[in-house]
Amino acid sequence: MKIGYDAKRAFYNNTGLGNYSRWLIKGIASLNPSNTIYLYTPKAKSNPRLNFIGDYPNIHTVTPKSKWFTSWWRSRGIIKDFKRDGIELYHGLSHELPSGIEQSGIKSVVTVHDLIFMRYPKQFGPVNYRIYLAKIKHACRVADSIIAISQKTKDDLVELLGIDPKKIEVIYQGCDPSFAIEQTAAQKSKVKEKYNLPDSFILSVGTIEERKNLLLTVKALKKADDIKLVVVGKETKYTEQVKAYLTANNLNHRVIFLKDLTFAELPAVYQLSSVFVYPSRYEGFGIPVLEALNSGTPVIAATGSCLEEAGGPDSLYVNPDDDASLAEKLNRVLSDDRLRQNMITKGRAYAANFTDDKLSRQLMQLYQNILNHA
Repeated sequence: MKIGYDAKRAFYNNTGLGNYSRWLIKGIASLNPSNTIYLYTPKAKSNPRLNFIGDYPNIHTVTPKSKWFTSWWRSRGIIKDFKRDGIELYHGLSHELPSGIEQSGIKSVVTVHDLIFMRYPKQFGPVNYRIYLAKIKHACRVADSIIAISQKTKDDLVELLGIDPKKIEVIYQGCDPSFAIEQTAAQKSKVKEKYNLPDSFILSVGTIEERKNLLLTVKALKKADDIKLVVVGKETKYTEQVKAYLTANNLNHRVIFLKDLTFAELPAVYQLSSVFVYPSRYEGFGIPVLEALNSGTPVIAATGSCLEEAGGPDSLYVNPDDDASLAEKLNRVLSDDRLRQNMITKGRAYAANFTDDKLSRQLMQLYQNILNHA
């Protein structure tokens, strides 16, 4: 099978959509060497997290002939390259498909991660909102199948865009396998010393934006046992609101904002932490929850989105507006070793549902089903 992928974010992005793209491409490439994979990107930017491409002779990178008009190439002109390369199926990995693919004879799939821009339109602005809406409506209309990365995203597609649920397949994503590998004592010690981490701490990972709701965790600190919070994530304007609360409530000494943490160091930080807290109001799936489970870290997350899907039945959940409940659950996890060990053991077992091999086979089965119904 000749499969084409929208690989822009695999080359350009080092978080969310980029992680998903790299994870999926590698999984499909390793599943069956007889498949030929074409990565279409405006520019083959150097990215060390794509070094695995060299291990797979069945992966080919395709860029436009001209460095000009790359946006036009990606949205329309790319169809000519698909035909030249003999692409049988094209997968748009982040909400969009090129115009004209429905007339090309090439089958297509689009992955929809979330509809955050529709749930929180003020955070995107009217111009971006209209662009995103037009792209996702077009992709969902012309695609032969839609992949939702959680049941919550599927439900949102049906509710907000009126998509036929029969057209949508829920296929979860995995996380980088490094989180499931136990870091050595030396590795942990090096990271702990480098960032001056305490012996015990609560961990938060994710962009510091309003939707992620870090302020709830900070408020819970006032009622929780005397433990520090370590925050890993890109700062936004919302960070000012969080820091203002810390100052007003004399909590600055209890929160550490980590700067310039590398991806390679992140597994050690998870494994050093006592509990992972993720009170986000809305997620497409919530990969940091899965990273924590694989790391052997107990998870407390928020209700109301898809985080119960990511965290499973043995993680703990709170209303995203209830800081008292979060504080109570934090104290329980930190003081009850039997509960902690149960959450760690069953969390790791639940995370086994999201192995690369299992999910890649689900993807390939969907591809084959689409081609068989040509």
